[in-house]
Amino acid sequence: MSDVKESYYQRHVFFCCNQREGARASCNAKGASDLRDYAKGRVKQMGLAGAGKVRVNQAGCLDRCEEGPIIVVYPEAVWYTYVDREDIDEILEEHVVHGRVVERLKI
Repeated sequence: MSDVKESYYQRHVFFCCNQREGARASCNAKGASDLRDYAKGRVKQMGLAGAGKVRVNQAGCLDRCEEGPIIVVYPEAVWYTYVDREDIDEILEEHVVHGRVVERLKI
């Protein structure tokens, strides 16, 4: 019997939705919460949501807001930046569905 457990989700996508006060960069100031909501909706539309499939979550600060907005996709631990819905669609289609890293958005 193996001691290795399978992950509850095939892929887990975390959106930094941190909102900082003052002049320091924060992902939420760049639209992170709205695009997280968009990604959650797209994952549901694509029939990918649920146990054993894909989960999109809000994260607190991932400490890379200066490069952001930021998401990280597990279990591969690939970090991305994005600008708009088209970038989110590309990450979902290429990485989440097909397992191919989107090099142009990787940080």
